[in-house]
Amino acid sequence: MKNKILIYLSFLFGISHSTSFAQEQLDAASAVQQALENNFGVLISANNVEIANNNKSILNSRFLPSLSANAGANYNLNNIIANRQDGTSTSLNGANSSAYNASLNLSYTLFDGLGRWYNYKQLKEQYALSELQARATIENAVVQTLAAYYDVAVQSLNSKIYKEALLLSANRLERTRTAFNFGQGNMLAVLNAEVDLSNDSISYANANLAVANAKRNLNAIMVQDINSDFTIDTNLVFMQEMDKNKLYNSMLANNASLLQAQKNMEIASYNVNVQKARYLPSITGTAQYGWNRSNNNAASFLASSVSYGLSAGATASWNLFDGGATSTAVQNTKLNQLNLNLELEQTKNNLNRDFENAWADYQNKVFTYKNLENNLQSTIDNFSRSNEKFKLGQINSVEYRQAQQNLLLAATQLTQSKYSTKLAEIQLLQLAGLLLDTGF
Repeated sequence: MKNKILIYLSFLFGISHSTSFAQEQLDAASAVQQALENNFGVLISANNVEIANNNKSILNSRFLPSLSANAGANYNLNNIIANRQDGTSTSLNGANSSAYNASLNLSYTLFDGLGRWYNYKQLKEQYALSELQARATIENAVVQTLAAYYDVAVQSLNSKIYKEALLLSANRLERTRTAFNFGQGNMLAVLNAEVDLSNDSISYANANLAVANAKRNLNAIMVQDINSDFTIDTNLVFMQEMDKNKLYNSMLANNASLLQAQKNMEIASYNVNVQKARYLPSITGTAQYGWNRSNNNAASFLASSVSYGLSAGATASWNLFDGGATSTAVQNTKLNQLNLNLELEQTKNNLNRDFENAWADYQNKVFTYKNLENNLQSTIDNFSRSNEKFKLGQINSVEYRQAQQNLLLAATQLTQSKYSTKLAEIQLLQLAGLLLDTGF
């Protein structure tokens, strides 16, 4: 089953199972594939699916007969005094006798109140449930991996942004020193530039540390060497169309949690019938082919005897009263069915809430991202003008620093917003049951 899941995942993400993770660049699909291949929860789920598949087999259904073979041998050594009706007697010392037997026994339940039929249907539904549980585990692993991957992207882009800020601060310090040396500036501007350069150096070092930590986290999720280094693809592709009604209808039809709750209801209904079957009689048919041989002692009328042949029969049993155990079991399974129905309604209610929250969050993040894009362009234009004015001495270093800080803040906010929007999109797709049908 594990191999089947891995083949499915390879097809799903459109990459070969032999993908090398020693590549210079790691894309999101490759990260997800490796995480799923090594994720302990996914591997456990695959084994559980295999167990459920074995359980639903006809070999575990009680629909097949049972066949057994028996053989035995007995040897007796006795001292015998035999008194006959005519008054004579016989005395034997060390009389021996032996007996041998062999048989083939066939047993088949002809009727058991349909209990085995409902049990067989129940096992099939439990297999389907195990597949849904495995799917839910895979979906959660995908979301966890993508969140970690996008965190690496955010931190990597932030590191580049802080590096650019550091270079700008270094250039600013150089200009202020040059201006001071030529008597066109003051020492305060130089000191301010030195302090800002130091702060930007610290920010850049912290950004690099955040990148390293994010990579280690992703390595742990992919279950590979914690210190493996790689670069990632920071490009993102958003869904072209996210229709609320289509997503909601898809959620009602495909959400893994909802499907599991519905499947539990089906299993419970079969379980009620399994328990009710105990009210009805059961009929078992048997057949035997046997062979027996006896070697008798001298006191016996026959010296030896051999018998063999076929025998068949049927047994009917009906438990008319079992102390109320069956009645209690039926009542409890009905109550459990009622609880599962309540859990189904609770799942629907929670999903409605989660969907509305996720949709509102997604809409807000899209709105924020678009506005931050526009804001970044305005901030770039403002910094460009401030930079020119600073070169011409029309603004002081404090005003220049403010424009630089505004640009830094706008760039980091946009980066965070970009990937937060993608994660909000992924959450919606997971709720709608479409996550595994979408590329990353």
